[in-house]
Amino acid sequence: MLKIGISDAEPWARVQESGADGRTWFEHANRVAGHAGGWLLRHQGRVRAVQWGVVGVYLMLVTVPAMLPLPGRTAHLWTNLTLAAQFIFWGIWWPFVLLSMVLVGRMWCGLLCPEGTLTEFASRHGLARALPRWLTWKGWPFTAFAGTTVYGQMVSVYQYPKPVLVVLGGSTLVAIGVGLVYGRNKRVWCRYLCPVNGVFALLAKLSPLHFRVDQNAWHASQRRHEHPTRPINCAPLVPIRTMRGASACHMCGRCSGFRGAVTLSLRSPNSEIVNLGGERTNAWQTALLLFGLMGIAVGAFHWSASPWFVEAKQMLAAWLIDRGSLWPLQTPLPWWLLTNYPAQNDVLTLLDGVLLIAYIGATAVVVGVILTTLLALATRLLGRWSWPRFHHLVQSLIPLAGCGVFLGLSALSVTLLRGEGFALGWVGFARLVFLSGASLWSIWLGWRIAGRSTTGTKRWLATGCVTLAAIASVTGWALLFWVWT
Repeated sequence: MLKIGISDAEPWARVQESGADGRTWFEHANRVAGHAGGWLLRHQGRVRAVQWGVVGVYLMLVTVPAMLPLPGRTAHLWTNLTLAAQFIFWGIWWPFVLLSMVLVGRMWCGLLCPEGTLTEFASRHGLARALPRWLTWKGWPFTAFAGTTVYGQMVSVYQYPKPVLVVLGGSTLVAIGVGLVYGRNKRVWCRYLCPVNGVFALLAKLSPLHFRVDQNAWHASQRRHEHPTRPINCAPLVPIRTMRGASACHMCGRCSGFRGAVTLSLRSPNSEIVNLGGERTNAWQTALLLFGLMGIAVGAFHWSASPWFVEAKQMLAAWLIDRGSLWPLQTPLPWWLLTNYPAQNDVLTLLDGVLLIAYIGATAVVVGVILTTLLALATRLLGRWSWPRFHHLVQSLIPLAGCGVFLGLSALSVTLLRGEGFALGWVGFARLVFLSGASLWSIWLGWRIAGRSTTGTKRWLATGCVTLAAIASVTGWALLFWVWT
């Protein structure tokens, strides 16, 4: 029997309960969500069929374009598989996977992700070894995200199919390898090593859908000495009994109805960050948000359009020429280390590569330090210094961080569609609306979090610091979308 209930400490739910109509609507929506969770449980066979279908499409899009010649100038999205794959991967697939994390939690991970499917399948037939300590290091989400992002820019992964094969195909091979060695029927890769695991975990905190665990029902089941009628395989290794929030849950539905306590439920999109953000975080997660999503990602999207990058290159080139050191200006590297496509007049020299890495790194440091300083000041304004409070305030910027990366990835969609002759004059206004809405959401979260520590003037001042942090972040995207275009 599925247990339908309102998530703990849900301000949104309390608002809905203020009137009969609101209560009826919320209860009905929760009932529908509960049935959806039950449907996922009953149709795991269909889910697996869909998963393997996605695997087939993914492998085709990754491998086939890498074997074809690069498209000519007259090629179109609808006539050239390479351009179509580029548009699907970077124009549709990844931007809307990110958006799905905010809308429906990590359902992509549990129901559709090809790497998750393959690593779990490999784990079913692998060595089933115990997890070594190095594998569970909490710094992997930041390290993997930073390394993959920078390397992807070095080889122009958004523009060419061979780098896609190396980056995505290489990641898939490692996922399979991890599955073959560690765990049994588990997704060890997804839980600890996937380059976007940390990003997805952050964005899923905003999801209005989650699998809610009713602790009272769970304990009541244990007191009655009821034994589960079916085993539960939580592939991403989530401790279901103590699960609170949607960050780690892959929303696969396998635990739906377990002990009469686990239900797919609605909640306020603010609830996990406001109510749990100070408990379920760490320094690495904060670094991923401030220096990764809001620093490295901005630098990765910035550098090719930045006049600062061009000025730095010209200055260094002149300095090298004056000293007779021309080799950094004339030395390309293999395409799998640095972009090298002479036929497309697209070659990065050693100087370009060094400046690219330096630009992304400098952007990450500058943006990260500014945001850290402002949020540290907000933390101090709320009382004695507290690391949990600081990490909690940092999470108020999750909506803005996710919005920025979504707009950065979707910029490729806009470029490709404009190249096909589509009139997209509304895009600039849409970007403004998205960034404004995300900023207001982040500021509201900052206000709510600050209110858990104090009231009055100090709360207003702390929220002002969060507002300045939001403005600093938006400034980086404004340069890319409106100033440098």
